[in-house]
Amino acid sequence: MEIDTKDKKIISALRQNSRQTVRDIAKETGLRPSTVHQRIARLKQEGAIEKFTVKLNNRAIGENFIVFMFVSTNKDLPASFFQSRHIKEVFGITGEYDLLLKLKFRDVDEFNSFVIGLRKNKAITKTITSVATITLKEEI
Repeated sequence: MEIDTKDKKIISALRQNSRQTVRDIAKETGLRPSTVHQRIARLKQEGAIEKFTVKLNNRAIGENFIVFMFVSTNKDLPASFFQSRHIKEVFGITGEYDLLLKLKFRDVDEFNSFVIGLRKNKAITKTITSVATITLKEEI
């Protein structure tokens, strides 16, 4: 799928506020409402837009303790591993480690409980953990 300038304008407007009406996006982008509607439908159909979601305030929802964890494994982790409510993003990476996890917790105690459980997983051979001290930019 090719994303042109008009699509990029629409995507930019949706990133700022996906609850905007088609008419508002049309005003912001200088496009006709029918064009905006058709392009959003095409972007969804072709998979460029996977879903519309919400950006939450980490502090307000009790997930202000953010951790990045590099993980080495000796075999594939089961799909159930990734279902933890604390695991927000997972990336397969190159180098010494296999995965990079973005984790969110209420506090250090909740994180500690997660780590204690993680140690029981025999597929995980090594980790490095970094705690975020400030969020400078975070997208959905």
